[in-house]
Amino acid sequence: MQITLRRKFDFEAAQHLPSFPEGHKCRRLHGHSFALEVCVTGSVDPKSGLLYDHAKIASVVRPILEKLDHTSLNDTPGLENPTLEIICQWFWKQLSPKLPGLSEITLHETPRASCTLRAD
Repeated sequence: MQITLRRKFDFEAAQHLPSFPEGHKCRRLHGHSFALEVCVTGSVDPKSGLLYDHAKIASVVRPILEKLDHTSLNDTPGLENPTLEIICQWFWKQLSPKLPGLSEITLHETPRASCTLRAD
């Protein structure tokens, strides 16, 4: 039986999207209250009764978020054109080597707009 744990994190950041056409509102500097959901999937350890300690997930995610919180995402290498899709892929590259079992991340840019990336 496979179990999926989901942990949610929040951060605030500014961005502008230089690839968007002149006059598009997202080309101008603006900010978001982002929400990142990180999912790990696997089997429950029969001895501990856990798949993952939530503190382990947080210990991997929080240092990455601290680098982004209250910054301009465009100043982060790899996020020079920080579309929701590119940010989601960037998070996957940062998290996957450190979180075995990473199965999905969802990045919410607004309450109505998000991007989900799943393991193949």
